[in-house]
Amino acid sequence: MKKEISKGLLSINAVFLRPENPFTWASGIKSPIYCDNRLILTAPAVRDMVENEIANTVKKEYPECEVLMGTSTAGIAHAAIAASILNLPMGYVRSGAKDHGRQNQIEGKLEKGQKVVVIEDLISTGGSVIEVVDVLREAGAQELGIVSIFTYGMKKGLERLEEAKVKNVSLTDFDTTVEVAAENGYIRPEDKERLIKFRNNPSDESWIGE
Repeated sequence: MKKEISKGLLSINAVFLRPENPFTWASGIKSPIYCDNRLILTAPAVRDMVENEIANTVKKEYPECEVLMGTSTAGIAHAAIAASILNLPMGYVRSGAKDHGRQNQIEGKLEKGQKVVVIEDLISTGGSVIEVVDVLREAGAQELGIVSIFTYGMKKGLERLEEAKVKNVSLTDFDTTVEVAAENGYIRPEDKERLIKFRNNPSDESWIGE
């Protein structure tokens, strides 16, 4: 199923590989990949596949789940659709508390002790999703883990998740997508090694000239 998800994401340019003309991240790092999972929402066939797989993953990996919580903002729609499939309540966690009204950071009803799964669209270094988990834990929720659509599998991200004792199950990942991209002509087979070199150490730009 990981390969099917990767095929879908590549087909709608939600994941776009461009090793010959790298993108520049906000951090300044040159990257051969751009990921915009918001495009899933505009592609019904891929959207149905992704949302059903999110729901299946929640059922399989977190059968005790009582509430889905999306990350703000990209995870909200995916959490809402998957919650509808599963007939579960959902909410979302803001990146910061509101400065007006009830000053909520968690939107939606969440009782202390409820078993929660976080829905995230993309994990790179893991920092933002761990912040969401921390907010839920502080609110007294029993966080079971994360379901993400795509993860880079970068060392820093994996280490952060392990340190925070957070389980993440991703529908697909960087390595699978690179393999599928080479098999389907999105990149040259010889580009695979370069791309994995980037994933292993994004700060090392030596892959660019290869």
